[in-house]
Amino acid sequence: MNTRRKRTIHNPILNIVLIILVALTFYPLFFTFLTSFKDNNQFYMDFWGLPNPVHLENYRDAFSAIMPYLKNSLIIAVFSIFFILLTSSLSAYTFARLRFPFKETIYLTVLALMMIPSMLMLIPQYILLRDLKLLDSFVGIIIGYVAGKQAFSIFVMRAFFSSQPDELFEAARIDGCNEIQAYYRIALPLIKPVLGTVAIISLLDIWSDYLWPLIVTTDPSKFTISLGLL
Repeated sequence: MNTRRKRTIHNPILNIVLIILVALTFYPLFFTFLTSFKDNNQFYMDFWGLPNPVHLENYRDAFSAIMPYLKNSLIIAVFSIFFILLTSSLSAYTFARLRFPFKETIYLTVLALMMIPSMLMLIPQYILLRDLKLLDSFVGIIIGYVAGKQAFSIFVMRAFFSSQPDELFEAARIDGCNEIQAYYRIALPLIKPVLGTVAIISLLDIWSDYLWPLIVTTDPSKFTISLGLL
């Protein structure tokens, strides 16, 4: 098997084919990068040539145009992720570690929300924000994202909270921790990888989302990057 692998590595024809494929893959990216330093005249008069002179102001103009939208998206993403992690981790800890009436029924109801297509929730959410006078505001956009990510986040975090040994939390209670302290000092540090996973997934969804900001925002000063680029 090692001999076959060595033959494959030292096969010149295969290496040439791989080099060509890599070049074909990266050349469009490299060409786009070089073209970004040209002005309009250079682009039309010398399409395949190198930029001469180099126009760095292209990037300045581009970023100055989209910087307000980037700032809006960053504000919305940061606050949305913070409240998603806070509320869903508290709910997940409650479902995993506390006992109260109808706990399983409430949890199954939360999970059932994941089966409802998000499109069906847009109109009720819009009406709710309209009645609360939160349209055209960061708060309204953030509330929609926080509410929409609860079911998935609670489902993931509850599974990890439930997998932790009961003896760990019993020892914390014996040492004098109440439930909030056990949640903050014991549970949260144990699920840092889960928090990171939920944060990354939420960030990707929020940053690339187009429909929700389009529905609840008409003020250009509140546009996210997905709206501002169109």
